[in-house]
Amino acid sequence: MSKKYRRAFLKSKEAKSILNEASKKLKVNLKKIFKSKVDIELVETDFAEIFLTNGKPLLARIEDKIFPTLVFNEFFTLAPRIVVDMGAVPYVCNGANIMAPGIVRFEGEFKKGDFVFVVDEKHGKTIVIGEAAYDYDAAKKATEGVIIKNIHFVGDKIWSFIKKLEDK
Repeated sequence: MSKKYRRAFLKSKEAKSILNEASKKLKVNLKKIFKSKVDIELVETDFAEIFLTNGKPLLARIEDKIFPTLVFNEFFTLAPRIVVDMGAVPYVCNGANIMAPGIVRFEGEFKKGDFVFVVDEKHGKTIVIGEAAYDYDAAKKATEGVIIKNIHFVGDKIWSFIKKLEDK
């Protein structure tokens, strides 16, 4: 866990701005997902900004790229996913991109640049959040190369930080 981090609630105007930015990028109306008043707390670390939404670490931002975390279950049910074979798991859980040969199947359609969850074939557990390198049709036809760019994975700094936050 990062030794130093700052934690503070965002003012409602800032919180609304973050929700709007994330809604656009995720292509989902987050206000409908949360339904009630949303409190957003910003945790600034040396590697990312993590946004606690009503106490849960659901969004993160590195540089100017905002993305869902692996614990954002409400988004997971709406987002497309890719199932990878178990041989790919150790590699993608070390930050490797998702390559065409490791993909078992696609669940849901996506466009280039959309967020896609990657799950393992055996347990169906979410192991990666990635960004599609191709539209669904092109990805499905591909037999080689990177299909999903790995953004956030089980075991990375954000994942480890979130787990330690949840343990407190």
